[in-house]
Amino acid sequence: MKKRSIWWLLPLFLLGGALAGTYFWFRNGTQPMPSGEKFYIRYRERTPLEKVLNDLHQRGVVRSVDAFKMYARLKQISPEVGAGTYQLQPGMGAPMIFAQLRKPVRQMVRIPETNWARRTANLLEKKYNVGKAEEYMELVHRPAEFKDDVSFPLPAFSLEGYLFPDTYDLPPLMTSREVIQRQLKAFEKKVWQGLNKPKYIERILTLASLVELEAGTDEDRPMIAGVVENRLKRGMRLQIDATILYGMQEWRRLTYADYRNQKHPYNTYLIDGLPPGPICSPSVASIKAVMKPAKHDYLYYVALPDGTSIFGRTYEEHKANIRKRRRALAEAGE
Repeated sequence: MKKRSIWWLLPLFLLGGALAGTYFWFRNGTQPMPSGEKFYIRYRERTPLEKVLNDLHQRGVVRSVDAFKMYARLKQISPEVGAGTYQLQPGMGAPMIFAQLRKPVRQMVRIPETNWARRTANLLEKKYNVGKAEEYMELVHRPAEFKDDVSFPLPAFSLEGYLFPDTYDLPPLMTSREVIQRQLKAFEKKVWQGLNKPKYIERILTLASLVELEAGTDEDRPMIAGVVENRLKRGMRLQIDATILYGMQEWRRLTYADYRNQKHPYNTYLIDGLPPGPICSPSVASIKAVMKPAKHDYLYYVALPDGTSIFGRTYEEHKANIRKRRRALAEAGE
C-alpha cells in the first residue's frame, strides 16, 4: 500500500521538477545581460518580434530569444515591432526592453531655408546621425529615382531647390533616401499643391533661392524679387554674392579676388542672366515673392546690419547706400 502511494506521487514530483526547471530557465533567460553602451537600431517597416529579439540577442541585449518570446506571450505584448528607430542598451531588464520597443525615438531637425543641399547633407550626418552625406548628394543628382514618389515634374539633373526646408522628425539611422522622400512630399504639399501647381517651377525656384539668401526680412523679399526682375529685363548682370558662394560650396566673406577668379557658371558677376539652377531650397515666402514681385524702378539694394535693405535706382544712389552701410557697420563695431 505504501509502495503504491509512492508510485502515484511520482508524476507529481516529475511535473514539479519540470515546472521548477522551466521557471529557472525562464528567469535566467530574461535576466539582464552585462551592461554596455547605448545604441540605436532601426526598422523601416513593421517587423516580427522574433526577428527583433534575434537582432537584440546578437547585440548583447537579450539573453534568450525563446525566454523573451514566452515573456511576451505572458504579458500579451504585440508580436510585431512598429517601424522606427529605437534606443537600447545591454544591461536592460525585460520590462525596460519591451517598453523601449514601444517608444520609437523622435528627433526634431530644423533644415533651414538658407541651406543648399551639401550643407543639409553634412548637417544630417555630422550632427544628427541621419544618412550619409555622400549618399544624400548622390541621390540629389538622381532626381528620376523619386519619380514614383511625387506627382509634380522633377528636374532633370538636380533636386536643389525642391528639398523643402522645414522641421522634420528625423530619428537616427534614417537613410538619406527616406529624408529626401519626406522633403519632396513636403514640397509637393506646400509648394506644388499649396500654390496651385505654378508654371515655370524651375525658374521660380531659381529666382526664389536668390531672394532667400539675399533678403533679411519678409518685407524685403518682394522688393528684392522686383530688383532681380528689373535687372533681367534690362540685360544687367545680377551680381549676387550668394551665387558665387554656392559655386564655391562655401559660406564665408568674399574677397575682391573671388569676384574675378571664381569662373564657374554660378558667378553672376561674370555670367549673364540667371544661374543654371536654384542655390538653396527657398521658403514659401520667397516663392510667393517671386511669383508676385514688387513693382518699382529700383536696380540696386544694399543690406544693413539689422537685416533690412535699402534700395537705389541709379548707380550713384547705390554708392551712397554703400556708404550708409559702411557707417552702419562701423557703428555696430563690425
